Amino acid sequence: AVNTASLPDIVFMLLFFFMVTTTMRETDLKLENPSLPSATEVKKLEHKSLVSTIYVGKSKDAARHGTGFNRIQLNDKIATAEDVPAFIINSRSKVSEAEVPFMTTSIKADKESNVGTIIDIRLKLRDVNALKISYSASKAVDN
Repeated sequence: AVNTASLPDIVFMLLFFFMVTTTMRETDLKLENPSLPSATEVKKLEHKSLVSTIYVGKSKDAARHGTGFNRIQLNDKIATAEDVPAFIINSRSKVSEAEVPFMTTSIKADKESNVGTIIDIRLKLRDVNALKISYSASKAVDN
């Protein structure tokens, strides 16, 4: 017979270890929470660690960044479409060479955002060959 009295201690030590060593990637949103457009077909992204997110929407600090819905946020900074290629190159440098083809760029745009801004972002993504793009949306409610 195997003594299992210390098994709960081992499980809790492992749990504690992973809780302490795991870091959660969080971005401080400088834009208002985007009101996402709705879609009928919605898929969850796989490999979330390989996703670079670009936020498009209205700035929380209207006095500093204006009141339009066309502000772009990359990581924790308000940026322009011209900054997108450097953002993608920086994101690629943080993953292994084998994982680069699986990287996805997620665009979380407010439904009030100008399509021209999103097209500008797409053109800049095309310049650095970041062709795998997802658009964040909420699932449409069926009536």
